[in-house]
Amino acid sequence: MAIYINGHKYPSYDQGPGLTIATNVNQGKNALGEFVGQRVGRDQDKIDGLQWSYLDAATWGSILREFDEFVVTVKFPDMKTGGWKTERMYPGNRTAKVWEEDEDGLPTMYKDCKVNLVDCGVIE
Repeated sequence: MAIYINGHKYPSYDQGPGLTIATNVNQGKNALGEFVGQRVGRDQDKIDGLQWSYLDAATWGSILREFDEFVVTVKFPDMKTGGWKTERMYPGNRTAKVWEEDEDGLPTMYKDCKVNLVDCGVIE
């Protein structure tokens, strides 16, 4: 399945990400262990471990440049509806390993390209 970042379609990830829906609350439990909090805001999403086993340097560089402004718009599969969902998200760590190099020693292919994307929590 493809993922869209800032409206650009990127290759299908070959290792499915972990999709998380987090519910924020304003308090926890009292001394008796009873939940006393209230839900705050809306549920928030996290795309954890989005990974491509192999990407050419140009494609991986393009994905990384999407985060130059830090906050991006991501279109991804929605677990609740079975359709697409679009959220403003920011990236966590971005990692990859050099797989192939050109004659000058510059990477031409990367493997294990990973990024986590976290919901900004902004209601639009």
